[in-house]
Amino acid sequence: MSTDAQQNSEEFHAWQRWHERRIVAVAAPHGPLSLTGTHWLAEHPEGRIPAVPGLWREGEGEVVLIAGPEDGLTVDGKPVLGTGEVRLGADRGPIGSSRVAQGERRLVVLSREGLWAVRDFDPQSPARQAFRTIDATPYDPKWSLEGTFRPYDSDRSVRVENADGRERGLGLSGELAFTLDGAGRTLQVAVEPDGSLWAVFADTTSGNGSYRFRFLRPGAPGGEGRVRIDFNRTLLPPCAFADHFICPFPPPGNTLTVAVPAGERNRIDG
Repeated sequence: MSTDAQQNSEEFHAWQRWHERRIVAVAAPHGPLSLTGTHWLAEHPEGRIPAVPGLWREGEGEVVLIAGPEDGLTVDGKPVLGTGEVRLGADRGPIGSSRVAQGERRLVVLSREGLWAVRDFDPQSPARQAFRTIDATPYDPKWSLEGTFRPYDSDRSVRVENADGRERGLGLSGELAFTLDGAGRTLQVAVEPDGSLWAVFADTTSGNGSYRFRFLRPGAPGGEGRVRIDFNRTLLPPCAFADHFICPFPPPGNTLTVAVPAGERNRIDG
């Protein structure tokens, strides 16, 4: 076996393991398939959210939950006994470690641009029960490219439509430059807290063989901004698994005029 063939074989098996781990993570009890609702408290001024136990109201920079034993809620793993008032900030850790639960359900407090919401993650959701796998294109080395990260002088924010039909700010830190099909291309990207990059993009397969937009998460740039761009690991956004996520659409300039039939393409239900 040639060196190139051996390397490609190793990369294929690494991609296959990544793909299998993704399916397991998506199908996990509190994975994206379990989200059954995102409830904005401003739309429920009386504090009652349909099918969600407790009374939820906005406070000063926090959410106030009032619940009793009949609601069957736990907060920080302890049952709510008597009529209790709990003050909650936004949950920022894994869904399974959210502060409020009802049995296997997790009620996650969310904050976006000064608005508060409660997300309901239920392992018994119909979407999780119906899910079979993720349709993904097998690894092809031609979709693993060299790129360069070019940071902006300062971070920017653009308003983009989100999957729930609302417009919100999307932070951007620079652009990723690469060559595809013999032409130079760029994608605007954000820099994650660990230094890795994140792009929301579309291409000519979007809505025509693959989901309407997808995510790309290259690693942290190396010296001189060099970064490996592996479209084989293109990700479906959370809203491809549950309608209640508020994923941002691609910002202006992030719709490629070529086909990228690589990586994750669609959810498949059984």
